[in-house]
Amino acid sequence: MATPLRSNSRLSVAMERTGQWVFSQEIPTDVVVEVGEANFNLHKFMLVAKSNYIRTLIVETKEADLTRINLSDIPGGPETFEKAAKFCYGVNFEITVHNVAALRCAAEYLQMTDTYCDGNLAGRTEDFLSQVALSSLSGAVVVLKSCEDLLPMAEDLKIVQRCIDVASARACSEANFPCRTPPNWWTEELSILDVEFFGRIIGAMKQRGAKALTLASALITYAERWLRDLVRDHSGNGIKCSDPTDSDLRIQQRELLESIVALLPAEKAAFPIHFLCCFLRCAIYLKASSACKNELEKRISVILEHVTVDDLLVLSFTYDGERLFDLDSIRRIISGFVEKEKSMAVFNAGDFREVCSSAMQRVAKTIDSYLAEIATVAELTISKFNGIANLIPKGARKMEDDLYRAIDIYLKAHPNLDEIEREKVCSCMDPLKLSYEARVHASQNKRLPVQIVLHALYYDQLKLRSGGVDDRNAPVAFTTRNQLQADVSLAKENEALRSELMKMKMYISDLQKNNQAAGTCSKSTGAKKPTFFSSMSKTLGKLNPFRHGSKDTSHIDDNLGVDVTKPRRRRFSIS
Repeated sequence: MATPLRSNSRLSVAMERTGQWVFSQEIPTDVVVEVGEANFNLHKFMLVAKSNYIRTLIVETKEADLTRINLSDIPGGPETFEKAAKFCYGVNFEITVHNVAALRCAAEYLQMTDTYCDGNLAGRTEDFLSQVALSSLSGAVVVLKSCEDLLPMAEDLKIVQRCIDVASARACSEANFPCRTPPNWWTEELSILDVEFFGRIIGAMKQRGAKALTLASALITYAERWLRDLVRDHSGNGIKCSDPTDSDLRIQQRELLESIVALLPAEKAAFPIHFLCCFLRCAIYLKASSACKNELEKRISVILEHVTVDDLLVLSFTYDGERLFDLDSIRRIISGFVEKEKSMAVFNAGDFREVCSSAMQRVAKTIDSYLAEIATVAELTISKFNGIANLIPKGARKMEDDLYRAIDIYLKAHPNLDEIEREKVCSCMDPLKLSYEARVHASQNKRLPVQIVLHALYYDQLKLRSGGVDDRNAPVAFTTRNQLQADVSLAKENEALRSELMKMKMYISDLQKNNQAAGTCSKSTGAKKPTFFSSMSKTLGKLNPFRHGSKDTSHIDDNLGVDVTKPRRRRFSIS
């Protein structure tokens, strides 16, 4: 409150000396002009000589003697009226780029035109505008900035449009043929404007054929000036997200961000991907509209091949670095890029499932490294982890060592997962695409489910049997994937059969022990009583077609004295 009071006091003191501008104190003032809280003691005939508006008020008044005039709605306020009054009194003052627009509007308001009086204030300000203020980019921008408080009169007088025309033309010229250093100095000049005026200049530059990179440079500078804390702060220490309500500042920032996004040129690859990621995080934090976020996501997906892990981390975490944002934006960005690659593959008559572009392979490697970075976050669920990993086509990963590393980090950071949950985490990985070093590590990794370890071990065994296929000959191994999976199933069945045979051996051993115990009892009684096991063995012996070699012995009587060679006793191994 102190500043306005000092300003008004200074104006009052200045107006107390208005009588000294031209006349002596012997000529008393006869009218008081009120402009807001400031009062100006002036002479009617001096004002009437230049201002048709004041003359009309005095002539048309019903009062016998008009002593007070209220001009509180004059453009520019008390300071501008003071200069207009000085002009009426013939006192010199300086017209600058900062006050010329206000003086021009005040001259129009007071009807101080050349039509009413030659060489009036309106004509003087018009000459300054055309000859001085609008002869340079800096002057046009300063005048346009001053017009923000002079609407709608500055618009009606075409001051705004003239400034926009000059500023856009000069900016395009500087962008193509810079005459100062640094070359983008003009972007700093434009960044002082209100977003509405700035947007009109950007639109005028588009119509003049400005390049997308030129417009992008101006937009980036503007965003970094007005959203500095949100766009440039990547440390995670500056902004806390604990306030659930939208403050007035956040609402203004949201509206500003949406206005800037609406100004982005049609060429989606004009902006650096790091800036777009920071801008999208800003949009998520400010709860911008879905259309605003979708536009930024589409622009990122178009140039996703240039993304780095740090860019994705900037997009993923909140400003305080304490928790993850909703990862839906990441998933939509990756999906958009994959769909673009699929469309290009179809256009080129290729099979996207078998052969992926180098861009897709780079993105796959970046996403796997990104998963390894966020795997330690406790709130990252299995569905979110797999949801991102499975977006990458299988053919994009020639080797899956990076994905295995991300899975291993996730399992280590989430030790309470059961066997089924660990299998779900590993379901996005193909163990047959691991390098030899990764397979050795996996075979000794106690965090992995048993099925994955078996896959790794069996693959190495198969390679040894086939003569040691080199890991570099990966396509040969990929073509035998189905056969390997079938062999793994067969190995499991063999294990089950082996277990059943072991149980049968133990059962037969128990029967033999019981038979021996029964034989001992029969010897003590002096009579040999056939047991079930001996009877069964004798019966089976009769049915053996190889009892006497390859001869048919079914017609030979067992009571005949035939020399029969006892067959060699065989041991059936279960190993």
